[in-house]
Parts: sequence; C-alpha cells; structure tokens
Amino acid sequence: MPHKTPKSDPSVSRRHFLQRTGILYAASALAGGSQLVFGQEENSGPIDCGPPPKAKPQSRTGGESFVPLPLPVTPLRRSEKKRPPSPPALIGKAALGAPRWITRDGKRTMYRDWMTDPADIDTLLEWTNQKLGINFRSIETDLNTFSYDPLELPALLIAGHNSFEFADDIRSALARYVADGGMILADACCGWNDFAESFRREMDLIFPGRPLRKMLPDEPVFSSYYKLSSFTYKKGDGSEYNDAPCLESIDFGCRSGVIFSPCDLTCGWDGHEHPRGTRVVIDQARQVGANLVTYLLGTFQLARFLSTTKRYYEQDSPTRDDFVFAQLKHEGDWDPDPSAVHNLLKHVRDNSTLAVKFKRQEVELTDPEIATYPILYMTGHHEFHWNQEEVARLQRYLAAGGLLAADACCGRVSFDVAFRREIAKVLPGSPLDRLPGDHPVYHCHNDIHQVEYTPRVREDYGPIDTPELEGIAIDGRLAVIYSRFDLGNGWEQFPHAYSYGVRDDDALKIGTNILVYAVTH
Repeated sequence: MPHKTPKSDPSVSRRHFLQRTGILYAASALAGGSQLVFGQEENSGPIDCGPPPKAKPQSRTGGESFVPLPLPVTPLRRSEKKRPPSPPALIGKAALGAPRWITRDGKRTMYRDWMTDPADIDTLLEWTNQKLGINFRSIETDLNTFSYDPLELPALLIAGHNSFEFADDIRSALARYVADGGMILADACCGWNDFAESFRREMDLIFPGRPLRKMLPDEPVFSSYYKLSSFTYKKGDGSEYNDAPCLESIDFGCRSGVIFSPCDLTCGWDGHEHPRGTRVVIDQARQVGANLVTYLLGTFQLARFLSTTKRYYEQDSPTRDDFVFAQLKHEGDWDPDPSAVHNLLKHVRDNSTLAVKFKRQEVELTDPEIATYPILYMTGHHEFHWNQEEVARLQRYLAAGGLLAADACCGRVSFDVAFRREIAKVLPGSPLDRLPGDHPVYHCHNDIHQVEYTPRVREDYGPIDTPELEGIAIDGRLAVIYSRFDLGNGWEQFPHAYSYGVRDDDALKIGTNILVYAVTH
C-alpha cells in the first residue's frame, strides 16, 4: 500500500519542528544515514517527458488589424485591448544540450535535452503564484547571451537527463552570477545519473573548494513555506517510500546559492509521472518548489548584500598592544557572516574606550599563537567535530585564562547540537548553564536587562525579551560564552529573513560587552 504524502502541520512551531527533525536526522546519520540511490538507469537520450507549455495568448495592438476593404481604400483603424504588462521574470530555464533530431508523427523535429519538460517551471510558477499570492514568470535563457545580472533574473534552472559540459567562459560567468547574488537551481530529470554526475563535476570546477553537501532538514528551505521533514519518493515500478530530503547545496554566507535535486522534481512540477526513474511525488514536488521560490524571494536582498565584502584596512598593520579579534576556523562553515566582525569592531571603536585593531585573525585550534588572543570567537550553521589534539589545545587555552565565545549562526539546530557535544569533550562534567541577569557580562559596559529578538524567535518562543546567554566557568571565571540565538546576523546589520537571533542593536551591545569582558577579566 503506497504511503501518503505527509501533510504540513501548522500547529507545530517552526523551531520545534526544526529541533525535532534536526535531531532525528542526526540520529539517522549516526545509524548509517540515508540509503537513497538515484539515477541508476543507462542509455540517457532524448526522452519526451511532459507536454509542451500552453500557447502564449495572442494580442495585437491598435492599428495592427484592418477591416477587409479593397485597396486602394484607406483602412480604418480598429483599436483592441492591449495585453497587460508581463510580470517580472524570476527564474530562467537554461537552454542546455546539443541539438538532436527526432521523428515524431512522421515529422523530423529538433530536440535539446532541456526541452524534455518544457512546461515544468511555467507550471510551478503558475501554481505558486496562486498559492503564495505573488506574480512572477519564467523565461527561456540562452547561457551564451545572458547578461548574468541577478537583478535581471534572480535564478537559473538547469535541468535535463544527459551529460553536459560548460565552456570556460560560461563557468566564469556562472561563478560571477552566484557571487553577485544569483541562485542556481538544478534538477536531474527522472533522477537521471548522467545529468547528476555532470552537474556535480561542473560545480566542482565552478566553485573549487565548495563541494555540494547534503542539506539537513533543519535548513530554512524545508520550512520557508511548507514544513517538510522528509520526502515521499516514487520508483519506476510505482512503489512509494519516505526518506530524508535529497536536496544538495553550496552555501555562500547565510544563504544557499546552489540547490540541486538528484531526484526528479521537474516532472512533478509539470504534473506527470513515468514508469522509470526515482522522483518526488507530484504534490510534494510542488511543495518543495513553493519552498524554493519562497526561499529565493526571502534571501535575494541578503544575497545582494553578501556580494560585497568589507575590507579590514588594518589587516597588515603591526598589532602591538591593541585588541585583535581572532575567529576560529573549523571544518564546518566557519565564516557565514563575512561582514559581522567588521561591523562589530567598528561599533566597539565608536562606542567604547577599547583600543581595537581593525583586523581579524583567522586561526585554528592547532595554531600555537592562539594563546596570545584573549578571546576566540566561533560560529556556523552545520555539523563540526574537534579531534583529540584540538580538544587538548582548547583545554589548555581555557585553563590558561582564555575565553571562547560562540553563537549558532541563524540559530541553526545542527550547529547547536554539535557545539554542545564538542564543548562537553573539552570540559567534561561542566554543562552550559544560563547566565543570570546580574552576571557581569551583561553590565561590564552596556547595561543589558532586555533584548529584542527576530520575528522567528517571537513566533516560536513567544514574547521573550531577556538575554539568553549560556556559559561555563572554570574556578569561578567565565571561560565559555554561548548563544543558541544568532548574534552575527545582528552584527551584520542587514535583515536575515530566516534567522533565529537577536536584533541588530542589542546584538551589537552584547558583542561589545563580550569583548570588554574578555579584556577586563
């Protein structure tokens, strides 16, 4: 008996949903992880998946139509209603694949791989426009003539069955497009492995050092509109099963700039099925599509903001006795807020007497110079692990009087779980405890009694307004400060639509207090 598509439960708060699904996924990964295997079919080729898109409505302007009078009589002009302006283009479907020819109904027809689902993105946007109350359209995009300006077209869809390869100039243009704030969406139509392998290879070439990674259920793309903890998949034999989401991504700061599905979504968007491949069932494929559209709209301005990097103008200056900010590198996404530290240092310089150097040192726990910094800061979204050497180095650093400050970027559950686990290795038997309101860290510079949180915190936690820092003390001295709610997004002073965090002004006040506390204690 086939499984039913899971429905969204609006009564479950988004945060509790993320905590539950994130922890369940972590447990699943420890037990062996997902067993999904996509696209084992061979002999990729010209497969006609879906029907063509609906014909565009024909409309003529006044003066283009004439009454049937014999020449040389001057025709009378007949005015007709003009078509309303087209809605803005949101997603462009990339024309992909070499031209091939097939015979259909006795007629020889030119075919390219990207045409296999010609109405997929049109159908999805028609559906999401109705569901979300928006009005966007898609366009066909030739990668050889496209401007690669995200302001012209915020996202590109790359989909197909067959192997492909981009020219070097296209690769460079795509890298620039994503860096400037554009998004690449990709789908292996029918779960076809040839396309999946080609896409992964191209992303490795375009974004070296940034491999595609499996997206976790606690990421905002799975709750931006519908709450999706798992996907329902359908095989070619018609059987259905539930498993973890199949999406993969490449992150750029606090947003995913590339999102790829190795299991078919586009046929689901188009509303049809085939007795081949592995696909997300139609209803849920459209829910995923609605989440992707919502996520794209919610992060576009942030993506544009993240496209500019602030320069630490004293980065190469001698340090002497000035305070230098040290940020800890780790195997996760250790630098998701590239402008955060810059803005915090500027605020500290302008609003305190602390002599700070406008530079940031990027350090690893194995670096011998970490002992020279009074504070180490770390953040991230995802899972990370410390090895035995790193644990021992951090133990010595903290025992010698150093302070570790950390926050879960965007309030992400995955980092929160990882940090609590890893710090327990460093200081076993010393759990993180909530700092009381009269703790010196709240009053050493700014007098902090109440803070304002982002809308998502208020939505899922209610009207809380007290600071929620946690800490670990060694011999009565605070050695670890941790915030499960994001601080770095607030330091960046730019809206992050999917962040569980402290609002800008209060985040800067807390950050200033942490730095002052580290220097004075």
